[in-house]
Amino acid sequence: MWERRAPLTPSHCARLLLGGGNRTRVNRIIVQPSTKRIHHDAQYEDSGCKISEDLSECGLIIGIKQPKLEMILPDRAYTFFSHTHKAQKENMPLLDKILEERVSLFDYELIVGDDGKRSLAFGKFAGRAGLIDFLHGLGQRYLSLGYSTPFLSLGQSHMYPSLAAAKAAVIAVGEEIATFGLPSGICPIVFVFTGVGNVSQGAQEIFKLLPHTFVDAEKLPEISAAWNLSKQSQSTKRVFQLYGCVVTSRDMVSHKDPTRHFDKADYYAHPEHYAPVFHERIAPYASVIVNCMYWERRFPRLLSISQLQQLMKSGCLLVGICDITCDIGGSIEFVDKSTSIEKPFFRYDPSNNSYHDDMEGNGVICLAVDILPTEFSKEASQHFGNILSKFVASLASMKQLVELPSYLRRACIAHDGRLTSLYEYIPRMRKTMIDLAPAKANPSPDKKYSTLVSLSGHLFDKFLINEALDIIEAAGGSFQLVRCEVGQSIDDTSYSELEVGADDTATLDKIIDSLTSLANAHGGNHNARKETELSLKIGKVNECGTGDIVDKEGPKVLILGAGRVCRPAAQFLASYPNICSYGADDNSTDQIHVIVASLYQKDAEEIVEGIKNATATQLDVADIGSLSDLVSQVEVVVSLLPASFHAAIARVCIELKKHMVTASYVDESMSNLSQAAKGAGVTILSEMGLDPGIDHMMSVKMIDEAHARNGKVKAFTSFCGGLPSPAAANNPLAYKFSWNPAGAVHSGKNPAVYKFLGETIHVDGSSLYESAKRLRLPGLPAFALEHLPNRNSLIYGDLYGISEEASTIYRATLRYEGFSEIMATLSKIGFFDAANHPLLQDTNRPTYKGFLDELLNANNISTTTTNINIEASGGYDDELIARILSLGHCKEKDIAVKTVKTIKFLGLHEEIQIPKDCSSAFNVICQRMEQRMAYGHNEQDMVLLHHEVEVEYPDGRPTEKHQATLLEFGKVENGGSTTTAMALTVGVPAAIGALLLLENKVQTKGVIRPLEPEIYIPALEMLESSGIKLAERVEI
Repeated sequence: MWERRAPLTPSHCARLLLGGGNRTRVNRIIVQPSTKRIHHDAQYEDSGCKISEDLSECGLIIGIKQPKLEMILPDRAYTFFSHTHKAQKENMPLLDKILEERVSLFDYELIVGDDGKRSLAFGKFAGRAGLIDFLHGLGQRYLSLGYSTPFLSLGQSHMYPSLAAAKAAVIAVGEEIATFGLPSGICPIVFVFTGVGNVSQGAQEIFKLLPHTFVDAEKLPEISAAWNLSKQSQSTKRVFQLYGCVVTSRDMVSHKDPTRHFDKADYYAHPEHYAPVFHERIAPYASVIVNCMYWERRFPRLLSISQLQQLMKSGCLLVGICDITCDIGGSIEFVDKSTSIEKPFFRYDPSNNSYHDDMEGNGVICLAVDILPTEFSKEASQHFGNILSKFVASLASMKQLVELPSYLRRACIAHDGRLTSLYEYIPRMRKTMIDLAPAKANPSPDKKYSTLVSLSGHLFDKFLINEALDIIEAAGGSFQLVRCEVGQSIDDTSYSELEVGADDTATLDKIIDSLTSLANAHGGNHNARKETELSLKIGKVNECGTGDIVDKEGPKVLILGAGRVCRPAAQFLASYPNICSYGADDNSTDQIHVIVASLYQKDAEEIVEGIKNATATQLDVADIGSLSDLVSQVEVVVSLLPASFHAAIARVCIELKKHMVTASYVDESMSNLSQAAKGAGVTILSEMGLDPGIDHMMSVKMIDEAHARNGKVKAFTSFCGGLPSPAAANNPLAYKFSWNPAGAVHSGKNPAVYKFLGETIHVDGSSLYESAKRLRLPGLPAFALEHLPNRNSLIYGDLYGISEEASTIYRATLRYEGFSEIMATLSKIGFFDAANHPLLQDTNRPTYKGFLDELLNANNISTTTTNINIEASGGYDDELIARILSLGHCKEKDIAVKTVKTIKFLGLHEEIQIPKDCSSAFNVICQRMEQRMAYGHNEQDMVLLHHEVEVEYPDGRPTEKHQATLLEFGKVENGGSTTTAMALTVGVPAAIGALLLLENKVQTKGVIRPLEPEIYIPALEMLESSGIKLAERVEI
């Protein structure tokens, strides 16, 4: 009913005709009659066009949307939006008709400029019309809620004679807001825009005509909290602006692995690794969600029905959804129908999952009009025709494709009834899609070996799918389409999974190598973060031939696990001997093949991606049969799984006489296996990481060298810490987490014991933070550090053979100065209490502020606390500081001030409901730390290890202080990915241990630590050779 757009306006037609036949090669234009079109037939006639239903004289037929099949004339050229180039199943009858009638088809969607962007599109007009229409409905909705607003005077887009007139009306609304304001009871009014494409830009263009401030997503809680405080003062003052916030996928999801950060390329390739967080981080603060972003079903929804229901129960102020994408049942689950221009809204009530056509009642209003650009038919047609008219003459006079410029040749899907070479992939894809059985598993290709390949990026608009399929077939392989999701615009990526088969592994390897080269040529590295580098991505590889999973020649190492430390270990081993000069002699091993096994195949695939001599496989280590089968095919096993798994794996290694390496402490279960390992001639090298690991090797090297010089160790001190780099230490605690913070917080309760000047010192876990002491290292004067005693230091005297001679034996954990005093205060407040808290057991969830007040016994705080004017400086802060001091949680005001800064940084003062999965104060602070203290994009961590050994000599030589320091920073690669210093300094030593076992350089059998020269001498040299430097110095 409402479609009124035209591909060319009368003025465009006039210019084409008046240009002259020789110049523009357009001699005649026939226009089909229409009484609905924005431009009347008479206007086209006045421009020199002929009005006729009969188009049989036309060689080129121009439209906007797909014509009916019976209207397609043979042996013509057509231009329109066909939606066929991605083999969209619903549009294949149209393509068949095109081919049957020997038609040449040019698709507007495929006309792309030099910048890679579509030349012909209506996206901005959809955004403009959609937001104006929503503002019109917003005024009605607020009125139904009891508030009169300037929005009520605004009409729908189609009610204005032009876009300029509509904008003038919006500006008038904005002037009224700026002059008279908005009711405080509905403020802050926050518009959240999803995406940054043309649709979002058009919507923001209209929004910016109103008085506004744009804020980053992380600032939304602050705005909400400020207004909540203002409302508590029962202020009646008006508000003179709106807030806008633009969010992208980075703000909508987070990686399920808390140690991993958002990576757009990884998200597009493996969305199943990510969990939705929009409903937690963004939606609670939004008044209006303007949905402008393309969505596929493989991605988490933006907002589900259950999430909205929970938001409404918690008092969320969401008023409406402006779904310009009109993705029915898509990213916004409850938008399950489209609306029309004449009835643009429905009301959804989440309390009873009901839909209504009025504005009165509970719930949110939703706009989902699918033909928004036609509301500005005049401007949309003018914009479209301005560009299209440049191409018409070339298309109309074309006899052969080669006559056309390249950008038009690329837009030609079919010519003279045949698919052009760029689109020959369509029937190949159609065939495999048609052949797909609806069964739960797709049959593999008819080949001995197969691999599952994921392609993600601009597969269709840049024709990379064509090149990929050519590679597979040219090599003699086969493929079957397992899954295909196509982007709906030039800015959206597509995704395909192909089961690729070959008769032998060499052919399969060749195919994968060629696909990888194609990916690299188009910047398809998953580590890349630039848009232009996401064209093609090889996702997962799953070799499933009939033989053993490991059929490579040469020695093999099995790495169990898929955490951060695994990749550096795999890279080191697979690159040996190139990565390290030590040991590259006649006795060195051949090229090593690495197998990474994880419970989840995709996790293992991510570890080995880009590592040439590495294979990924799925393995549940609890399945002893499968574990034994895999271990039997390798020479050495490296377990980087949690320590609780090691004993079971070690028993399998002992039975099969395979060596093993771990980075974990030797516990009783492992120690009990030592005799059995000796009997089997097996070495189980444990504690081969950083701490324990490198710290052992540095210590015993220094101690052995002192003893070799007839020295006596008078004092041994060791400091080690994983910290943010100074640039990343940008929060009040100067600390960050690359994994779940629970373990690190728990460690602050561990008791400790050490020896100092002959006296044994015991530190209770409850007072560990109070025992922290300031530290300055002579070689690193810029670092302001502190140290806390680390568990039982005395056992290291026994391990290192210095218990009798050393009067001081002390091992400590490093933090930046000031960390412990803040953590001690938070502990005393009660935030580290792991017991279920009564306030967190109710279905009516408290806010973070309410819970903080409860912990501080807020009833005793003066009533002014909850009535602080948000514009008063420091009022609430001062109350918190005073309360912390009065309760004796700390003695100095400076510490209380720092603690309050930390509380505010973590958002523990915000008027936001605490999630249901937090049942204790410990859960609450860990949840906030995980959200607020994670490493950001390109932020580096740091590992600092420092040993001091004081040596005295019986012959009167002066006492010496030997120092050894390791300082390592995380590595940011060219593609933007970060390898943490912790991962390097744990993974590489474990890999070195495996290499020493492979080369038979470790003769000691049983469960051992790296305390003997046969291990620590070559291992430390290999560390240095691999780039992990150790600095040594001696002071007298």
